[in-house]
Amino acid sequence: MAKKAVKSTGNFKSTLESYSAVMKELRGGIYRSVYLLMGQEPFFIDKVSDYIENKILPEEAKGFNLQVVYGGETTPGEIIQRCRTYPMMPGHNIVIVRDAAALKGIEQLAGYFNAPMERCILVLLYKGGSVDKRSAFFKMCADKGRVVESTAPRDYETGPWLKEMLASQGYSIDERAAAMLTDNLGTSLQKIEQEVTKLTTRLSPDHKTITVNDIEDNIGISKEFNNFELTRALSEGDMAKALIICDHFARNPKENPLVVTLQMLFTHFQRLFTLGIMIWNARNKRMPIPNDNEMMAALKFSSLYFLKEYKNALARYPTRKSFLAMGAIREYDLKSKGFNTSGSISDGDLLKELVLKIMAF
Repeated sequence: MAKKAVKSTGNFKSTLESYSAVMKELRGGIYRSVYLLMGQEPFFIDKVSDYIENKILPEEAKGFNLQVVYGGETTPGEIIQRCRTYPMMPGHNIVIVRDAAALKGIEQLAGYFNAPMERCILVLLYKGGSVDKRSAFFKMCADKGRVVESTAPRDYETGPWLKEMLASQGYSIDERAAAMLTDNLGTSLQKIEQEVTKLTTRLSPDHKTITVNDIEDNIGISKEFNNFELTRALSEGDMAKALIICDHFARNPKENPLVVTLQMLFTHFQRLFTLGIMIWNARNKRMPIPNDNEMMAALKFSSLYFLKEYKNALARYPTRKSFLAMGAIREYDLKSKGFNTSGSISDGDLLKELVLKIMAF
């Protein structure tokens, strides 16, 4: 029986490091006997496997030297037999096992790695979990090949990743535009890449700095009506602007789901609460106020751009009010799920009620 996938213990930083190292080798023509690609985030797994499948062999050799099988439809013995097949022309024999988590007895492959075929590349796509890192199978994969444990980013990690991805393509993006993208697309790296590709193909060759206007014109995300602008309106105490945004969300619920907005609002006030506690602790202990870098690290910011807004908002939302706001957001999250409410009320009306309640604290 196949061993049950275990929860990933990696992090996004280590994912980026291992992915970059593997891709550098592949592009340099350095190939390993096995690639174990595992984890909850499919983006990097697909990137590595797609490169191996489509870039290493010439087109005329793929019919002979490329074999793609599925874990639930094969056995370790059959995979080893495929790996021991000599390529029919110069180059490599590539064996790709999709859905490797469904392969019964996957640990039996460890025996093959004692004497792997020199010109064979075995690729194991183990999506949805991670193999036991204490197992002989994992250790052999790491010793004879390369392992990429693909971990999904946290919300604050998508912005820096987006900037690095664009920089590798010769583009830069301003902070507000980056916030618009990650706010609306979440942590789905595939979706972000798709939208960025759509955007950059529409820009003129000399247009290398992406702005909020580019996002609005080419992707369709409004630069005026989004969660980033709603939290900023709350920070500034601009009730009129906040309610206008709520009205827009109410008219366009599919593009602005309440659950996403509530998550953004909770994170916003959680950060304000954290910042307030940091400053209160420093004053209470008669210590220096944390500097900007320390504040950025605590709030998981990659840029000073957002820190200024939060420092200014503290006067309007000291820790007591931020705490009350977080409680109100939890209350309205329950209401949106049908709890603690009488009768039916639209998501748009719930959001307006919540915003008015927060601004009344």
